[in-house]
Amino acid sequence: MLIATTIACVGSPAGAATLSKSYSYFYIGGSTLEEIEAELSKRGPHVSASNSRHPGATQMQFTTQLAFTQGKDFCQIVDAKTTVGVKVILPKWRRPHKADNDVRLVWDVLASDIKRHEESHVVIAKNYGRELEQSLKAMGRQKNCEAVSDKAKTITSNVLAKHEKAQAEFDRVEGKNFESRIVRLLQYRLEQMAGHTSHRKAKMDRPI
Repeated sequence: MLIATTIACVGSPAGAATLSKSYSYFYIGGSTLEEIEAELSKRGPHVSASNSRHPGATQMQFTTQLAFTQGKDFCQIVDAKTTVGVKVILPKWRRPHKADNDVRLVWDVLASDIKRHEESHVVIAKNYGRELEQSLKAMGRQKNCEAVSDKAKTITSNVLAKHEKAQAEFDRVEGKNFESRIVRLLQYRLEQMAGHTSHRKAKMDRPI
């Protein structure tokens, strides 16, 4: 996960926290689960917190615009707008014709879980973008606008530190429960497929 933070001070009023999201993809091959795993390890994106590659990643940038009002002996933030820019990086599998149906099933479940995981990172980031806005708006009057700017930087650093900790904790919990989660998803998908097959068979067997 790559995180950059910018504070931009402007003279116009701002609104609520916004999200700017885009997607990019990297392609992998392989006809077996072992080959797919090797491809993910070889072609997946680097994450700044580690030297290894990952099956997916989310790059983030927090940009905050502040609107001030200045009086004779005070300065105050009247509005703050944080934009969370995210780029979600996901894998796409070039399915060879020789890949077994079981491999395709596992990949569909795995790819869906990777996307869910990265989208969860986006939700966490947006929540902290909203918290950053609220914290900045609640700052109150300061003696001058330089003091406002300094305190805004401190508030931003504290909120983003909490954000990084929350993201790391999410990754820790997800990593710990990965295998059991994938097994449950596979079981659910198989039950869905079995139910669909039974329903289709019942329609075919229905007397005319």
